Amino acid sequence: MIQRVQSIFLLLITACMIITIFLPNWQEVSGQDAVTTTALKMVHLKAGAEVSSRGIWYIAALAAIAAGLALFSLFSFKNRVLQMGLGAINALIMAGVLGLMVYFTREAETIIPNHEGSFQTGTYLPMAAMICNIIANRFIRKDEKLVRSADRMR
Repeated sequence: MIQRVQSIFLLLITACMIITIFLPNWQEVSGQDAVTTTALKMVHLKAGAEVSSRGIWYIAALAAIAAGLALFSLFSFKNRVLQMGLGAINALIMAGVLGLMVYFTREAETIIPNHEGSFQTGTYLPMAAMICNIIANRFIRKDEKLVRSADRMR
């Protein structure tokens, strides 16, 4: 049923990954120079004017896939083994999102030398989604154990 505890965590995963697409991941400001990365693009601004922009939509695509998988897993409540498999795949996809974020952050750091940027909210949401994924998988596994033990008693 959709009223189970893991459903809340699967919805949280979906929300976190969708919000990740729109929030900034990393930002570096130095005087009039600024570099910002989101899940869609990396933008270099100088005195408020855009100097360069690079599309990094791969992050947004993976985040959307992770959100879709979590939503599909939510409605696959009758097949708990499939749910556990989808959770494992989703963990790999979310790790890919984080890996790409770190890769493009390191690349963006080279634009303005000798200054450090800071991670923004968009970076922490996939981490929260991964924790929610672990918790959801734990509850799915617990339900599967309960059903199997009830079948043994019959």
